[in-house]
This record gives sequence, structure tokens and C-alpha cells, in this order.
Amino acid sequence: MLRFAIITGTLALKSLRRNIMRSGLTTLGIIIGVSAVIAMVEIGQGSSKSVQKTIASMGANNLVIFPGAAYVGGSGVRTGSGSATTLTPGDADAILDRCRPYVTDAAPAVRARTQLVFGNKNYEPNYIYGTTPAFLQVRDWDLMEGQCFTDQDVRNSAQVCVLGATVVRELFDSEDPINKEIRVNNKPFKVIGVLTRKGANMMGYDQDDVLLAPWKAIKDKVVGQGLANVNQSAAVLPLDPSQKVNTVSQLYPSQQVLYPQPSALQQADTPLPVRFTNVDQILVKAGRAEDIPVAMRMISEVLRERHRITGAQTDDFYVRDMTEMSKALGSATNRMGSFLLAVALISLIVGGVGIMNIMLVSVTERTREIGLRMAVGARARDILLQFLVESVLLSLLGGFIGVLLGRGSSILLRKTLHWPTELSIPAIVAAVLVSAMVGIVFGYYPAWKASRLDPIEALRYE
Repeated sequence: MLRFAIITGTLALKSLRRNIMRSGLTTLGIIIGVSAVIAMVEIGQGSSKSVQKTIASMGANNLVIFPGAAYVGGSGVRTGSGSATTLTPGDADAILDRCRPYVTDAAPAVRARTQLVFGNKNYEPNYIYGTTPAFLQVRDWDLMEGQCFTDQDVRNSAQVCVLGATVVRELFDSEDPINKEIRVNNKPFKVIGVLTRKGANMMGYDQDDVLLAPWKAIKDKVVGQGLANVNQSAAVLPLDPSQKVNTVSQLYPSQQVLYPQPSALQQADTPLPVRFTNVDQILVKAGRAEDIPVAMRMISEVLRERHRITGAQTDDFYVRDMTEMSKALGSATNRMGSFLLAVALISLIVGGVGIMNIMLVSVTERTREIGLRMAVGARARDILLQFLVESVLLSLLGGFIGVLLGRGSSILLRKTLHWPTELSIPAIVAAVLVSAMVGIVFGYYPAWKASRLDPIEALRYE
């Protein structure tokens, strides 16, 4: 059997060598098809990885935990989400400790809104976060220069900070901000690092318009309380009596109480819940997008246990994720990759049709040869295998050249146009196998036609 295969392969190679130019042109369709498949798959995977990286930088694998809604006294009035004071830095540590490997990082955060002052310039950024160094790991954020504050800085309430690119531009222009001192709500903070540029997020907000500092320093020295939605620096400014609005013209004057005040007994029954250092939110990073549902369930279990919530009691926290956005963008990327792959596969089919056409021509040209071989004892199976092997060899040759051309094109695009590409071994193996299948499928009919020739008629053919 092995000897027969060797003889058949040798005969096929000799036949292909008779018309090298025609054999090369025949394989051209397969070469273009395979190279297109390799290039499209690698470009598609590279684009997918790039999109996933961009989504991850915006927090696609992030979960944000907010406090629940609080009740005002005993009046039954329920405020909005995030108004309760239920989250602590210890919750972040417990989540990180007990939810691995589904949770890889967790960082508590205290938010503030106040003016930053440097020299004769002032600016109010969109985001001021008091947090820990883990914030950068949660958000996949690197430093462009300088360094981040440490856990020791957090414990010591060190007045140091890291700035985003927008804040640096607004306060420092072209001046180097490292080791400069800015004032945050009239408190001095030393700039020790600058974050790399991220640009706008999916909502259009500038992610670089941010200041990061140790959460204890922000909470104790800047905010001094839970999150206030107003500018904290404005809260310390004295009110000009001349700017007071005539309350007679106000439909709901601020001095008017819209809800009944709780009695002394009601206030005694509902003591103030703040008996600990609270944070405004906890940012959590899941290991993979697929881990988010499990991570959310485990986080809920940990927080319910720590907050002593049992049975049907309502959670005093909310866990939010960005799964829908990630799915939508991932679906769009996959559809585009599938479209590109379909176009490349069409090229393979066109190459297969070219092989079939040339093999049919070859059968016609070699009719006398086929009749002679049959006359000296070759069976129909031998003739079929010879032409089938020729077709497969043409396809495989085109496949190998196509792999080299496809990889070269992918590398060239990455080097010259800086397109994101990703090496795909499965795509290379699949392209070679598909090219062989194309040779078998499109070469079978010409081979079968050759094997069905009548030896006497074939010998008479001119």
C-alpha cells in the first residue's frame, strides 16, 4: 500500500512538472484564498483583542458596588441609591480574600468634588477619588511618569496624589507636575505621578479628568463626611446676604419642611447608623467577562454575611456591571470578523473551481495517456487516485504558499500601518486542511471522469 502511494505521488509530481506555469497559475486561486483567510483571521483576532482591551480599560470587567438607599428618620421617606452609609474598606478586603479567583482586585473609593489650585490657576475635575493603589489594577491603568502612592501612604493619610492628563494640562500647561504641590480644598497635596491617557469612555466623559489620592486623606482632610454632590470647596465659602433670594417668590423655599419631623421617641428608635469609617463605593475587577455572574453572586453573599442581612431582608448595597455594553461591542466585533472570514472563504471556493477547470483540461489533454495506462493493466481506481493526488498536491502547495503569504501580509500590516494582528495557529492549520479538502472535492469529478474513460476510445483520441 505504501509503495503504491509512493508510485502514485511520483507520477502526480511528474505530471505537474510538465506544465509548471499552468500548475503555478492553478494554485494561485488557492494561494490567494488561504492567504486571505490567514490575514483576515489574524486581523479579526487582533481587532477583537484591541477592542476587548479598550473595553477593559473603560471598565468592562469591572463591578461597582454602591451603598443602598437610606431612610430619613422615622418618616418613611426613602432617599436614592448610594445615600446609605454601609460600605467599608474592610468589605473590599473581604471581597478580595473570599471571592478569588473570580475577583482579582478590589479598591474602596471615596469621591469628592472640589477645586484644585496651583499657582494662579484653579480647576475643578470631574473625578476626585480617594482610593488605594489597587485602583490602577482594577482599571488597567498605567503611569506615564512618576509613581503611585502606596498602602503605607493610605494608612498614614499621606497628602500625595496622582493626576490624569487633562488635569495636568489645565493646571500645569507644559510644566512638569512631578513633585509640585497643589491645593485640594485648601489642603496641600504633592503630585507624585501622572496617569497615561485613556480618552473618553462610552458615555463621552473624559477619563483623564481625574485625581487619585489615598482615601483616608480625601475623606478626613478634603471631604470630612460622606459623598456630597456639591462642590466641597463651595461649602466653606461664606454666604453673601445680598445674594439671598426673596423667599416669598419661591414655591418650595428651602426653609420649608416638606415632611413631618420625627419625634424624639422616633429618633431614639432609629439611631444614626454611622459607627464606622465608610466609603462611597467599591470597585472590583473580575478575572474574565465570563466570571462576572459568579463574582456578583459571591460578592452579594460576602456582603450580606458581613452586613448581617438574613432571609428576605433587602440588601443594603447594589452591585452594578457593564456586561451589556461588553456583549454588544463583542458581538459587533465577532460579526465583522465572521464577515471577513466569509469573504476569504469565497476566495478559496473560487480557487477550487480553478483547480477543477484545469484538471478537466488536463484529463482532456491526457486522454491517450489514460487509454495507454489502462491498456497495460491500470485499473480505474489507479487512474482516479492519480488525478486526485495531483489535485490535492496542487491545493496543498497553494495552501503552504498561502500560509506564508498570509503571515507575511499580517506582519507587514502590523509593522507599516500599525493594525492590531494576532497569530492564530488554529487558523493556519484549518486553512491547510481546508485547502486539502478543496483539492479533494473539486478534483474528484475530473479524476472520476478520467477513470471512466473507455481504453479503446481513449487510444483512438487525437
